[in-house]
Formats: sequence, structure tokens, C-alpha cells
Amino acid sequence: MFSAPRLPHLPPPPELLDNAAMARADARAAELGVAGETLMEAAGRAVARAVRRRFPPCRVVVLCGPGNNGGDGYVAARLLSEAGWPVRLAAFAASRPGSDAARAERLWRGPMAPFSVATVARADLVIDAVFGAGLARPLAPEIGAVLAAAGRLVAVDVPSGLDGTLGSARGAVTPAVLTVTFFRLKPGHLLLPGRSLVGEIVLADIGLPARVLADIAPSAHLNQPALWRLPRPRPEDHKYRRGVVDVLGGAMPGAALLAATAARHVGAGLVTLHAETLPAAAPFGLILRRAVRGTALPTPLADPRRRVIVGGPGLGLAEARAWVPVILASGSPVVLDADALSAFAGAPEALRGAAVLTPHGGEFARLFGAPGPDRLGAARVAARRTGAVVVLKGADTLIVAPDGRAALNASAPPALATAGAGDVLAGMIGGLIAQGMAPYEAAAAAVFVHGRAAVRAGSWLIAEDLLATLGGALREARDYAG
Repeated sequence: MFSAPRLPHLPPPPELLDNAAMARADARAAELGVAGETLMEAAGRAVARAVRRRFPPCRVVVLCGPGNNGGDGYVAARLLSEAGWPVRLAAFAASRPGSDAARAERLWRGPMAPFSVATVARADLVIDAVFGAGLARPLAPEIGAVLAAAGRLVAVDVPSGLDGTLGSARGAVTPAVLTVTFFRLKPGHLLLPGRSLVGEIVLADIGLPARVLADIAPSAHLNQPALWRLPRPRPEDHKYRRGVVDVLGGAMPGAALLAATAARHVGAGLVTLHAETLPAAAPFGLILRRAVRGTALPTPLADPRRRVIVGGPGLGLAEARAWVPVILASGSPVVLDADALSAFAGAPEALRGAAVLTPHGGEFARLFGAPGPDRLGAARVAARRTGAVVVLKGADTLIVAPDGRAALNASAPPALATAGAGDVLAGMIGGLIAQGMAPYEAAAAAVFVHGRAAVRAGSWLIAEDLLATLGGALREARDYAG
């Protein structure tokens, strides 16, 4: 959602509502006097408007189910037909008697067609209004076959069969080129595989008042600068006030060097790389110290001005088992990544005391067990279990705090899937914590900026390229927040 070259002028609201929360919002709107048929008319109008803005007039088939999603489809069909588009409607089942959808169905005066593969195959554009985000059972194969016959599909709320809460596919879900949803995004729009199935997302305002959220807790937030504020240098700052970071590496210090350099690029005032084998050359301004397992805590790590320790990138499993208990006992905020996680497979309690853990999917599975289809729920359990902020990395990176707060990131392009990118991220998180950001906000900000740096670096980036684009990405995020 934010992986385009430029950030959107107006970001979507940050609250993400799962299926249950959205149902409560609809119910609350009714209590406030907002009629369901008014919302349905607005939703159908939003679908018709989005279609007209993106496609030339063409043969359209609208597929409708029996619920409110189908009702939105009836309205969209009527409005497109009134605008002169050739529209046929195919209903999987009649609307529920007495419902707002039944009213919308009665207002349709255009041609009907069988709900069949043949009907869909003759259309230039298909609008999927069969089932919304709350489908609680697998999509029936015969319905999936009809949807799969579409050449271009526009989804109302979500493509039928996509779970709006988990982002998982219930049966064979046909990808949409465009999804029009309403009021607030759902986690399933951003979580994989949902993100790869929704196509372009249009979030439409249909008249639900924002005050319906007064007593509804969002299930998560979209990660964006509204959730955090990057530190700004002050005239009275000096290098120690801007934050001190120690990065602990091992016999192969390249990964630790990436982390240390990233911490400097995001603003840490003083960074020291500790490793058993030091690089032959390092950037000017980076301090190098040799750290030998089995010796006393290195003097720089005992410095009272120390703010943050980053451990794991390039550390090695044996080194991690020896050093992680030492740095966790130091009293400083600790960011653990890579080998510092894998070294404690199946024993996550050993990492209690860390501020932030940054596992990718494989590391997460080794540490906590496979997350299953509910990655957000699994990350919440992991955060509570360790008392640390958990950054579950991937194309749909999650940032979850022990208190349950969660942010879903959408700023990263696929090019970020390259060796060393996670080391850069770990260093960025450490550098932001060192400047005074709380661990959850620092992790969320680092993940967002990391993604934007990747956009700036281009499609064929390597991890080192991120270091050159972090400054521009930081400025972009700071200006975006205002």
C-alpha cells in the first residue's frame, strides 16, 4: 500500500477492523440512527464510481450473494446500468427476506443471467459481490469455478473466500484486479495471502461516523508515521545524548557491520562494533572492539552511557549462547536478531529481558513453533511469552507489543527480500531506541523507513544500498508525519 514511489497524499485511517469489530461498527451505526439501506446505497455507489474511473464502458456481469455484500452488488449494477453500461446480474441465491439487500434486489430492473461459468466467460468485467469478509466456511467449488472464469474481477469488500481477519483463503479464491472496501481496512487486506489477492485497494467513505469506534478496539493498525514520531536533533545534542549503540558480532562480522552502520545512519551518536574477528576496514566514525567469548564483559559494553545493545547478526550460534545471557543481564535495552534467536530454538523464555526480537518466519518457527494461519495471533502470543516487542518479518511484516498493540506494515517492496536487509533493520531499531524512542514505536518506525529506503534503492537492491537511501527515507517519513 505504501510501496509506490511516492507516499499517498492522504494515508488511509490507521485502524484495522477484523470481521467482528466491523460488525460491531455496523451495529453501532444503526444505534446512532444511520440506516442500513443508506450505507448500502453508498457502498454500491462507491463500487460503481471506482469501476467507472478505472475501466471504459464494457460488458459487466455482477455476481450477487444473499447477504449485504450481494446488496452492495445490486446497487452497483443499477448505477452502472443507469450510466449506460451494459450490465447483467447473476444471483447465487435470493437475498434474505426483509433485509436491506432484498430492497436493493427489488430495485434492480435490468437483465438477469444464470450464475454460471458461461455467463461470466462472456463478460469483459465481473463484479464479485457474492460473499464478504466474514465467510465462515470454505468457498464451495462450484462458486469458485464461476469466479475463476472471470478475465477481470472487481471485488466488493474482499474477493469471495478471503478471510478479512486472517488474510487466509477459504478455498480457491480468484484474485481481483481491484477491491473496493468501506470505512476501514481489514487485516486480511494486508496479511498474506490476502494482500496478493485483493489487487488495488480503494477504501471508500460510505457515511459511517468515526465515533462508532469510541468503544471498539481496533484489532491492529496500519503502520504509518501517524503511529510514531521520529527523533529530531536538538541544538544542545552531543554524541552521547543522541544515543550510544553497541553491536555484538562474531567471527563473520559483515552482518554486524551492516547493523552498526545502519544504527549510525538513523541518528545514533556513537556506535561500537564488538566482534571476535574485526573487519579489515570499517567506515570512519565506527569504533571497533575485539570481543572474546569466555572473557569478562568488554569495557565498552559496561559503559554507563550505553543505551542499546544489538546482538545476533553474524554472531554464530555458539557465540550467541554464550553472549546473549550476558547482554540481557546488562540492564540495557537489547535488540536480538538472527543467530541470537536461532540459538535458543524451542526455548524463547531464555530471551526474556530483550526489548525487541526480529525473527523472520523460519526463525520464528524454530523459536516459538510454526505460526499457522493466524500469524498476528501467533506474534501476540510470542510477545506476551517473552515480554519483548516481536517483529515478525516478511512481505507482511508485523510489529507486536507484549500489551497486544500491533501494526501491519505495507511500505516494503518485494526487492527487500535480500540477504543482509534484516541486519540493517536490527541496527535501525537499536539506533532509534538509543535516541529515546520506546521499543514498540522504534520497531514500527524502523520497519516503515526500511521499506521506504528499499523503494528508493530500486528493484535490484542489495542490503548495502539501503544504507545510502536511509537518509531520504527518514526525511520522507518525518515530513509525512508533519
